[in-house]
Amino acid sequence: MQVVILGSGSPLPDPERAGPSTLVRTSAGDVLIDCGRGVLMRAAATGSGAGSLRALLLTHLHSDHITDLNDVITTRWVLSFSPSPLHVFGPPGTAAVVHGVESMLDLDVGYRLAHHDELTWRPSTSVTEIDSGHVLDEGAVRITSARTDHTPVHHSLAFRIDDGDASVVVAGDTVPCAGLDLLCKDVDLLVHTVVRRDLIEAFDLPRLTDVLDYHSSVSDAAATAARGGVRTLLMTHLVPAPTPGTENAWLDQAAASFSGGVLLGSDLLCVDV
Repeated sequence: MQVVILGSGSPLPDPERAGPSTLVRTSAGDVLIDCGRGVLMRAAATGSGAGSLRALLLTHLHSDHITDLNDVITTRWVLSFSPSPLHVFGPPGTAAVVHGVESMLDLDVGYRLAHHDELTWRPSTSVTEIDSGHVLDEGAVRITSARTDHTPVHHSLAFRIDDGDASVVVAGDTVPCAGLDLLCKDVDLLVHTVVRRDLIEAFDLPRLTDVLDYHSSVSDAAATAARGGVRTLLMTHLVPAPTPGTENAWLDQAAASFSGGVLLGSDLLCVDV
């Protein structure tokens, strides 16, 4: 199994960091977790793309995590040679969001159907709204989910993917919580969103400091990894984005609470599990 950080950024636009998205390459096919801005541009650099996705998993419905959902749907459709539904799994509300995106695309779909005689089908999605528990089984691959705490987001999820003896957990935005702890037990790799509490507090701007009460700090994510007996912690969705030369400060904060391996996410970072 292979994990690729397609987007390590946040809602703050950054020329070096696409929006939150993680690709997990399994024996059953490519699984995409979240689809922030620029996701298909980054996926193209890995040889993946919308047409090769076995499933799209959404951790929650904040805009920065689903910005390019329309691009994934449209690109899968226009580059296919027969109907190929996009299988989407996400929290309650996912069906309404996907339906809204499809409605937004109605004019575009009509234009393309009118122009391409061989394109005789509309884009197609299969949406499954989920809670904690089983998501998908295919061959040696098993995907499970757990509810996390991103209040006031009413329903947010983390996902665990097991492929044979290899395992990875991808956590969306969350504070430390029991659901994530349960999912992380003895996992090989934990991909966790993080913020730097010390740097954000220094800005002293309510719009920024407000994010601290529903995101994990570096220390929080490291403590979660330690409690679960995780082998390696990979930090992503970095707020604020590290400036060149400051990367060790992030790693040192994590190492203070976690004795396992620690990686700092960057776009197209690839980890074999």
